[in-house]
Order: sequence, then structure tokens, then C-alpha cells
Amino acid sequence: MLTHQRRFLPSTSALAAFDSVAKLGSFSAAANELNLTQGAISRQISLLEDQLGVKLFDRNNRGVELTPIGRDYAKGIGDALATIRTLSLEAMAKAEDTHLRLAILPTFGTRWLMPRIPDFLQKHPSVIIDFATRIGQFDFETSGLDAAIHIGEPNWPGTDCQFLMQEMVVPVCSPAFLRDHPVARPEDMLSMPLFDMASRPRAWEHWFASLGIANGRGGGMRFEQFSNVVQACLAGLGIALVPTFLIEPELASGQLVRAWNHEVKSASAYYLVRPLSKMAYQPATAFSNWLLGQVREFNASNDGTPG
Repeated sequence: MLTHQRRFLPSTSALAAFDSVAKLGSFSAAANELNLTQGAISRQISLLEDQLGVKLFDRNNRGVELTPIGRDYAKGIGDALATIRTLSLEAMAKAEDTHLRLAILPTFGTRWLMPRIPDFLQKHPSVIIDFATRIGQFDFETSGLDAAIHIGEPNWPGTDCQFLMQEMVVPVCSPAFLRDHPVARPEDMLSMPLFDMASRPRAWEHWFASLGIANGRGGGMRFEQFSNVVQACLAGLGIALVPTFLIEPELASGQLVRAWNHEVKSASAYYLVRPLSKMAYQPATAFSNWLLGQVREFNASNDGTPG
């Protein structure tokens, strides 16, 4: 059965010779194109015709012409060889690909990850990182991305979620807002504008519950990015629950203050997410190993918890 099947799978050398002669209409021209002798081209064509049991060319004093069967065969073989060339180039490009297409969270990427990236590039100079901003889950296959920094829970179908770190959140606002809206007890904040983050829909409920306060909710403006919620706080529009390690400069400068000095471990956590289909992709593996090392150093310097 296998021998019978091989009859229908001519060698690529014979097919390349046939394709070249079919296009150029000459054995000698095909020989020049393929850097072979005219005799070698002739032998390849003869072997192909013998294998198929059909005549592909009519030979005459003017050269060669395709037979009707040869013309049909040439069209299909030309398309097939073009497909093989394209697939081969794509395979080679993937094998040599050193790009890491990474989705990052805007504020985490800017404030925590980006200052550390020079260390990664120094250790892996051949890897080129292409950054994309993504919030929430997305389709890795259609996006073309290799990995993502995700905040939430490890429930992303078809992926490997590697835990990175927890975060400590605290309610913050501008000094002017706190002056105009004094907080004598945490319940006082329930009547104030409390900003919600799209990625943490139950953050306020979790924070108030940690103080034994039931039915504590947000209800103010809702934001997708920390940069916007921080700006809203700076503008004196309300109070936000923000990871302390992402607003260290604003807290240090006094631009933001704690509305109530009670930090809570967020119900959400940071993960490095990689699609299962790309777990063997070397640039992503190198980044994963490096990132986990950075997280260990960071947690150690902060007594095990960010912020």
C-alpha cells in the first residue's frame, strides 16, 4: 500500500524541474534557473513521466511543449509548489522569531514592569518585546499575543495562569477632598462618592466587609484604568481603592492621602497568562522565568506583599 502511495508523491526535485520547464518552455532555460545541467533536467522529467505513466511534454526541433495532460498538471503543481514555499518560509520565520508579543495592564505596566524591563533586555538581548494594552480576558488566537499580565482570578480558559503577586489596597483621595469630607469612621465613606474599577467590581464590598460593615458598596464613577481613577482622586472628585504599590509617588508627595488607614489584601491577584498552544515558545518562557525572579525579589523587599 505504501509503495502504491509513493507513486503519487514524486520527488520535489522532479516537480521543481517540471515546473521550471513548464514555465520557461525549455530544458536549457530550466537548467540555468535551477543551476543544473540540461541532462539532469531531462532525466528528472523522464523519471516523472515514468512514475506517473503519462506524457507531459511533446519534444520537437523547436524545444518542448506541454501536452494537454501536462498543462493541467503544471497548473496544479505550480500552485502546490507555491504553497509549499510559503509554508516553508512561515515555518522558518517562526523558528527564528524572537519577538515577545506581551499584553500589559496600563498602570502596572508603566509603574511596576517598565522600570524593570532594561534588566530583562540586558539578560536576553535577542528578544524584542512588542507591548499591547489589554484589560480583561481576550482571545489569544485572534490577537496574536504570546502572553499577558492579568489582574483577576486564574479562570482563563485554554491558558496557563502563573501566580505573580497579591496586592494591598487602601482608600485614597486628595487632601482637599478629605478636608471637605472628613472621615471619623469608615461608615462615613458610604455616603461619599466611591469610585469603582472595572477589573475589581466588588472591591469596596470586600474592603468594608473586612471591617465588619455589611452592604458596603461603591456606586460612584466607574473606571477601566488606574491612571484615570488616580486623576479623578487628584481632582478631588471622590475616593478610590488603589493598590498602594502603584501610587507610592503620590502618597509620598502628599498629592493623595489615605481616607482611612486600613489596608486589605485584594480579592484579585496578578497572573502571567500564557496560551497552552504557546507554552513551548522560547521568548515567552524566558520572560516568564525572568518575571518570576523579579516578583520574588520585589516581595522579599516588601515583606512578602506588594505595597
